[in-house]
Amino acid sequence: MLNYQYPDTVLLIFCKAPIAGQVKTRLIPTLTAEQAMQLHIELSLSTLQRATQNTLCPVQLWCTPTMNHAFFTTAVHDYPITLQQQQGNDLGKRMNHALCTALKDYKRAVLIGCDCPSLTSQDLANAITALNDKITVVFAPAEDGGYVLIGLNRPHPELFHNMPWSNERLMQKTRTCCQQQGIIYYELAIQWDVDTPKDLARYYQSKQV
Repeated sequence: MLNYQYPDTVLLIFCKAPIAGQVKTRLIPTLTAEQAMQLHIELSLSTLQRATQNTLCPVQLWCTPTMNHAFFTTAVHDYPITLQQQQGNDLGKRMNHALCTALKDYKRAVLIGCDCPSLTSQDLANAITALNDKITVVFAPAEDGGYVLIGLNRPHPELFHNMPWSNERLMQKTRTCCQQQGIIYYELAIQWDVDTPKDLARYYQSKQV
């Protein structure tokens, strides 16, 4: 039994099965489909390593399209995680379902993706501690106008309905929704993820530092 720093919190990691031609497609043709898949695997493993290295809290890997891919079955063997199946026909529904499911068993739930190398273990800890009786939502905004982390201590389905996913207006519209609904939120430091060829060059450069 692991001795977690925050046993009442769960970290949810959204991850696609690494299938060539279905992951990191915005990096093709800068990368081949096979190279894009390998990059996705590298970023996902790095995320799992950071998420589990400090025994911060329980970690769940939320998989799509199924949990049966060899990458997932290997990951659950190599890391102290459990597997869950994403459900919903758009990203917002999948995120809301995962967070609402997690909040049935935990006081706080933090959700991230697999392609944000700038997100540190300390950022994850900061997200957890930011959630209190007054602040019910925490975000890590992304430079591209979206966000790479969202944490809740109670369900907020309105934050996932009719949002411009994968769009530069996402974070601003989410802030507006919070303000209209009277939701008190906290923002962590701005992060960057790996979506475009420019991001890829930045990622390669960061690995050399």
